[in-house]
Amino acid sequence: MRGGTYGEYRGKLETYFDQTASKAWEQLTSDAPVSGIRATVRAGRTEMRDTLLYWLPADMTGLRLLDAGCGTGALAVEAAERGAEVVAIDVAGSLVEIARKRAPKGLNIDWRVGDMLDPALGRFDHVVAMDSLIHYKAFDIVDVLRGLADRTSGSMVFTFAPQTPLLMVALGMGRLFPRSDRSPAIIPVRERLIRTLIRNALPAARLGRDRKVSGGFYTSHALEVLLG
Repeated sequence: MRGGTYGEYRGKLETYFDQTASKAWEQLTSDAPVSGIRATVRAGRTEMRDTLLYWLPADMTGLRLLDAGCGTGALAVEAAERGAEVVAIDVAGSLVEIARKRAPKGLNIDWRVGDMLDPALGRFDHVVAMDSLIHYKAFDIVDVLRGLADRTSGSMVFTFAPQTPLLMVALGMGRLFPRSDRSPAIIPVRERLIRTLIRNALPAARLGRDRKVSGGFYTSHALEVLLG
């Protein structure tokens, strides 16, 4: 990775979720009541997760899926319920533990704590990276996608933080009021740039569907990369 950016931020994310934000994310990803701000984030994440799941096959029997940055496991569970063999990995062991406890028994999910780029994870038919790459610059995101593409035969679907005026204002306001428990910075990415970089890095791939989900304090843009 360029300048060690991926590894540097991976460490920051691990520290943030394991030492600071574990309880907050456990509540956010549950059915427990949350504040108005967090409610918009919960609704946005639910809409985005539903979008990415819609882009995957309805019947995933015999398919292998990597949930890269699985968090508390909602997407991994639904994919497994469709019949997929799921490897669900996250840098934050606290979130993976929550996911493991919440998941229904009997599903084919291998919960892991570690690096989504670890070649020991094997090969996959599909990869999903929902909101796990939003802390990286466009060049670093594409480096990650290139690494995953080497072990993926079907599709990769991922999200990035789009460079929109509303998001830039929100991020600017956040920097004016620093807090010790603030998460590592979200880095807005220009859509045209990320598309160009993907085409150059993965000339055999095709760009498929895309969708932006924006509401309240949640803004994220999903993009599908077709490899098969």
